[in-house]
Amino acid sequence: MSNGITYLRGDATSPQAKGVKVIAHVCNDLGGWGKGFVVALSRRWPEPEAAYRRWHRERAGNDFGLGAVQLVQVEPRLWVANMVGQRGIRTGRSTGVPVRYEAIDTALAALAGHALRLEASVHMPRIGCGLAGGRWERIEPLVTARLTDRGVPVTVYDH
Repeated sequence: MSNGITYLRGDATSPQAKGVKVIAHVCNDLGGWGKGFVVALSRRWPEPEAAYRRWHRERAGNDFGLGAVQLVQVEPRLWVANMVGQRGIRTGRSTGVPVRYEAIDTALAALAGHALRLEASVHMPRIGCGLAGGRWERIEPLVTARLTDRGVPVTVYDH
C-alpha cells in the first residue's frame, strides 16, 4: 500500500475485489488496438475494442481525443475504461515516447467521476508505462491525486 494504492501481483483483467469494478487502461489517439494490455482485454471481452474502434471511427461527432474516457460495460458489475492518453504509437523511426501525462491526468479526473457515481473500485496495470513509454513515478502521483485522494479505491497489478 502506497499513497492509497494497493499493489498486487496478478492479472488486471481479473480484478480482485468485491462490488462494482472498473478496469482502466491507456489507448492511443490513432484508433490502433493490437499490442500491449489491450490484447489481454480482447482475449476476455470483444466489447472494449469494438467500442473503441467505433468511438475513433465516429470521432468527428464525439469527444474522442487525448484525455477522453469511454466506459464500456463487459459484465453486470464490471466496466472497462478506455482512456486516450497516448499520442500516436512508438515506431522504429520515432523519437520520444507516445505517453501524454496531461492527457492521462485529464482522463483519470473524468474516471474518478464515473467511479464515484458507480461506487466502483478501479483496477489497472501500470498505465502508460508499457508501449506508451511513460514512467510510473510520474503517473502514480496522478492516480493518487485524481482517484485515491477522492476516495476511489485503486489496485495496480504487476503481471
